[in-house]
Amino acid sequence: MTTLPDKYRYIAVEGPIGAGKTTLARALAERSGSSILLEAPEANPFLPRFYQDRARYALPVQMFFLFQRLQQVRDLAQTDMFKRATIADFMLDKDPLFARLTLNDDELRLYQQLYDSLKPPSAVPDLVIYLQAPAETLIERVRRRGLDYERALSEEYLVLLAESYARFFYHYEAAPVLIVNCENLNFVDSTDDFDLLLQRINMMRGTREFFSRAE
Repeated sequence: MTTLPDKYRYIAVEGPIGAGKTTLARALAERSGSSILLEAPEANPFLPRFYQDRARYALPVQMFFLFQRLQQVRDLAQTDMFKRATIADFMLDKDPLFARLTLNDDELRLYQQLYDSLKPPSAVPDLVIYLQAPAETLIERVRRRGLDYERALSEEYLVLLAESYARFFYHYEAAPVLIVNCENLNFVDSTDDFDLLLQRINMMRGTREFFSRAE
């Protein structure tokens, strides 16, 4: 069993589609005995249609995810987080990132009003692990895993998403961030890579640090 620092009771693993955030969140929770909090994109009935027609279904898909994530964060706040740490594969703060990428101006104004009025203060993690990789790596990973609702994802959208995440975390200051370049890291099959990441988490002293491995 791996022990995480006591100051990190709520850790969010983030990154664009294909970065491996759910896989890493599961592994961290399993190794540390923490609770796991996962997004459920398959529960969004608008998502497959959004990938086929983004303009038409951007607002309903975004609103579904907003309310789903709000409920998950509220449920988290009602649990005793001081008894058991929680690892999540998302953070509520990233929700507007997708909204700005997909909604038109009128839809975005409506969305932002709802987000600002509903966001609970408990939504901020103690630590964010931001997984980044070149767009071509993300595209290859998405194509390889072959999820039905992702088949219509365009390479252009994945590139824009990766760029949006980079801009978001360049300005993000609400919580400490460990930025992980995961292009040459395999947290599933390589125990060494996973142990190195755990070591970096335990060694974090500042509010923004970087971790990568040369090929």
